[in-house]
Amino acid sequence: LEWSTEAIHIIAQNQTKWWFAKRFLHPDIVSIYDYIFLWDEDLGVEHFHPGRYLEIVRKEGLEISQPALDPNSTDIHHRITVRARTKKVHRRVYDIRGSIKCSDSSEGPPCTGFVEGMAPVFSRSAWHCTWHLIQNDLVHGWGMDMKLGYCAQGDRTKNVGVVDTEYIVHKGIQTLGGGGLTKKASISEELTKGHGLDVRTEIRRQSTWELQIFKERWNRAVELDKNWVDPFKSKRQRRRRQKHQRN
Repeated sequence: LEWSTEAIHIIAQNQTKWWFAKRFLHPDIVSIYDYIFLWDEDLGVEHFHPGRYLEIVRKEGLEISQPALDPNSTDIHHRITVRARTKKVHRRVYDIRGSIKCSDSSEGPPCTGFVEGMAPVFSRSAWHCTWHLIQNDLVHGWGMDMKLGYCAQGDRTKNVGVVDTEYIVHKGIQTLGGGGLTKKASISEELTKGHGLDVRTEIRRQSTWELQIFKERWNRAVELDKNWVDPFKSKRQRRRRQKHQRN
């Protein structure tokens, strides 16, 4: 692609992007950039142009965003990330299927105020907050996407969104512990298989464990900081009180 030669591409072999970002993308170091793209490597960008994308992001006032996923993508995890063909940008999804119902009354992830960890784009201010949210020892970043709205510099239902006109394709190529392994890593994989556990299974197990640790740390921090007020929880409580008063 024409614009690709004008971009800096960074790959940390056999490591996760969150590990790299925490160590090398400190907010002070990348402060000269208006936006940070923290993307997975298995994304098709034939229908994406960063210039047009950022023009939309600025116009819409999005502090945290992502390009929509082509409906034919592999491994779509959240319906809000799917491209809406008739829109330029969308900030919420309506879905009554599954355990989580998304409607006009939904106020948080994954119905609104949400982008997935697959291809997030952060403004300078949002990245300053997000970088501190990344844990040094939790390299897979599971659970962070549900909390990114706290870094949206205000109302996450307005400042977080999915851009539909510039979209990408998720190819679902598992390079970490998968097809992109080096020879050394492949040998390690074979040894692991010999003990009845393949590398991908181990990565998922590690990610699930990290998700639990991340949740526990978040809850502990909330409990210990007596002065912190959850802006979104307060909003929900106010609406519940208003509804109760009307009834």
